[in-house]
Amino acid sequence: MYIAIEGVIGVGKTTLARLLQPTFNAELLLEIFEENPFLSDFYGDRQRYAFQTQIFFLLSRYHQQRKGVQESLQRNPWLISDYTFDKDRLFAEANLEGDELETYFNVHEALAEKITPPDIVVYLRADTNVLMQRIAQRDRPYERQMEVSYIDALNHTYEARYGNPSDNRVLVINTNELDFVRQTKDLDFVIQQIRQTLKMAPFQESLPIGL
Repeated sequence: MYIAIEGVIGVGKTTLARLLQPTFNAELLLEIFEENPFLSDFYGDRQRYAFQTQIFFLLSRYHQQRKGVQESLQRNPWLISDYTFDKDRLFAEANLEGDELETYFNVHEALAEKITPPDIVVYLRADTNVLMQRIAQRDRPYERQMEVSYIDALNHTYEARYGNPSDNRVLVINTNELDFVRQTKDLDFVIQQIRQTLKMAPFQESLPIGL
């Protein structure tokens, strides 16, 4: 079972993936993003560096997904990832236009044919102001120049793709009031939602010995 977690920058994808791993005894596939040499320049001048940034991410994610997903599922029937291959296309729609976007789409379409899709996508939703607060709290150097308008544009792009799912392979969870790290009940809520979507038996905590 391949579970992918999606959502806008700062929503908590990687955090949730790590927290879910022991519950499902799953392999973990995390996005590699800090190796992109254009990322810092992109946040300083998005228009100038958007195409280079997107193509680098596209090829990097392709190589990681094509090899990593298959190998992980061969070792373990459960896999949790903090991104999907389609993620890069959503960013491209927000960052590129004209010939650059058309070129990107052509490359993405050719590569996507060789990628294993997830069995379920958990879409973490949050308001733009909440996302900006979380981005500020983690304080990554290359994200300090990030504009509210950019995050808002991404949020609208993600909502258009996942916000009103027409298939039962997308689970939408509003995270505005959730805190996976500090509140066990919030993590349990997400686990229950995933298990219900997968039609698994409800999760039950172990009872104390002697009761």
